[in-house]
Amino acid sequence: MSDATLHATGRNPDDFAVQIADQVESFLVAVTEVAKGDEPASAVPFLLLEVSQLLLAGGRLGAHEDVVPDERYEPDPGPEPDADGLRENLARLLEPIDVYSEVFDPYEPRKAPVPARISDDLADVITDLRHGMVHYRAGRTSEALWWWQFSYFSNWGSTASATLRALHSVLAHVRLNQPLQELDGLDTDQGLGDEALEFEAGEVMAQEIAGPLGIKEAD
Repeated sequence: MSDATLHATGRNPDDFAVQIADQVESFLVAVTEVAKGDEPASAVPFLLLEVSQLLLAGGRLGAHEDVVPDERYEPDPGPEPDADGLRENLARLLEPIDVYSEVFDPYEPRKAPVPARISDDLADVITDLRHGMVHYRAGRTSEALWWWQFSYFSNWGSTASATLRALHSVLAHVRLNQPLQELDGLDTDQGLGDEALEFEAGEVMAQEIAGPLGIKEAD
């Protein structure tokens, strides 16, 4: 939507809500396009860029004063699109590096890492963002901002941050020609106890991850 169109509809392109909505919409469109699998060679770098930009919007929401919606109770946004298809497409696309280990709360002492999936994370983030976008497109701007801010603190902020670390780690290992240690038995269908934190693993060379995804290694 152009600046002229925004002005004509009474929506200032410099307005905080417009800027946040624009970043959210950009992320939704970009990840949906990546999930189609048309450009597997650029999937990981592109997702790293998009998640980084989304977290800038999240940081702005986090630094902003608490948003108070106009209505006491959240209006029913109606049925929302199912993210399962996108989740499955991303899982196939990212299969070599989809599963990773994550610590949910770095301030909770001695918390063991748990298995997670980049594809699950991105689908969950998109579900949160779409919910707010429904309100925004219906003209309920304060409700949209409230939802995006609330869900940033309660879910998608930490989820996107974990995803960013995982994507960054993959690219860092490949670009620096550092072997990736194989996580034998790392499965999101079951939790990891302390005894499972030490993996009996051989080394998966960076090119074995870079090859299927088309990631260029360092010279």
